Amino acid sequence: MDVGTLMDNGEERTPKLTTLQQKVEYMVEKTFPGEKISGRVFADLVKERGGSLSHSYFSNILAGKVTNPSEEILKALGLGFGVDWRFFKDESEVVDDVVAGLQFLAKRRTGEISGLAGRGIDDDGLDPELLQFVLSLLEDNKDGRDNGPEGAPGGQPG
Repeated sequence: MDVGTLMDNGEERTPKLTTLQQKVEYMVEKTFPGEKISGRVFADLVKERGGSLSHSYFSNILAGKVTNPSEEILKALGLGFGVDWRFFKDESEVVDDVVAGLQFLAKRRTGEISGLAGRGIDDDGLDPELLQFVLSLLEDNKDGRDNGPEGAPGGQPG
């Protein structure tokens, strides 16, 4: 399943992630790009990180056979993917934050973002709203819509 769709400019549109299966497929695609990850490999990864998840249960999630797992299973998924476990909950507010973070990391890998400096950032990193704002600025700039504070291209006073 292709969980991300491309816009006309080639950028990935934030996918609609409503089911557990969609969320897990998205995380597999973004966490292990270009790899075919087996249930056994993922279960071993969860175990290495202090959690417990059977490979068959993970495979059943990917197949859409599991739709309402326990909180313990959601926490194991979070450990395996290295994200907040609440991402996998129904009606999660964390989904947009995780997707924005993954988009940011993808842009770092491709060189679209070469660095970021912030003042007052704590050990938790960028606030999710700030991260989404930074991504929107990058999109505006890439699309040629960056007119800066003075209305001149690139933000330079005219």
